[in-house]
Amino acid sequence: MSNYAVVYLDRVIGLLERIKNEEQERIDEAARLLADTVEEGNCIFAFGCTHSSLPVQDLVYRAGGFMLVNPLFGPGIASLDIKPTTLSSAIEKLPGYAGVLLDESPLKQGDALIIVSVSGRNAVPVELAQMARERKIKVIGVTSVEYSGGVSSRHSSGKKMHDFADVLLDNKAPIGDAVLEDPIIPQKFCPVSGVTSTAVLQALMASTIEELLKRGLTPPVFLAANVDGGAEYNARLLSEYRDRIYYL
Repeated sequence: MSNYAVVYLDRVIGLLERIKNEEQERIDEAARLLADTVEEGNCIFAFGCTHSSLPVQDLVYRAGGFMLVNPLFGPGIASLDIKPTTLSSAIEKLPGYAGVLLDESPLKQGDALIIVSVSGRNAVPVELAQMARERKIKVIGVTSVEYSGGVSSRHSSGKKMHDFADVLLDNKAPIGDAVLEDPIIPQKFCPVSGVTSTAVLQALMASTIEELLKRGLTPPVFLAANVDGGAEYNARLLSEYRDRIYYL
């Protein structure tokens, strides 16, 4: 394996160790918030723009995954499937987009919304967090505290996404996201936030499932559809929890 590959993996492992050691209390706090949401019969949603949508997608409709996480997809910023791809960067800066997205979604008072935004500076995640809080929707933010603290807001309020989070989880990505450097290349390369944000979210799901079990509740979890009986098992649970699942 090349030296840069080893260094990259070591940097990622170091950041995951920091998440384990520094974010445990906040992950458990967020898990209690999600468990409260489930116990009260309300719904869980998760949102991210462009690359920040990818850790969200890792939670949804997959083997071993918690069934009750609904993706909130914004057209044009839900992934990188539009052309030109640069259009997605422009859309996430648009004031007013988040309000339309929220108005057209099933989110309601008492629900919980996870918002992933590494820099936390763009208009869409800022407004989405702000409006969700105003509507008494619980907000869990996933961001890089270092990155967000090192850049200015692109929202007219001067606020960032973390200003409106009930619980904030730090993915530990550095400013600019990348962690490798070479004297020939003028900027750092190889980002880490995709790995660390996904790890934070999966750790949150693990803690939420554990919290629900402590309360005597059995959380619905997908069985791999490619194992015998998996499709039938999942169909039964999806039917049982259909009133809280919006991605079918």
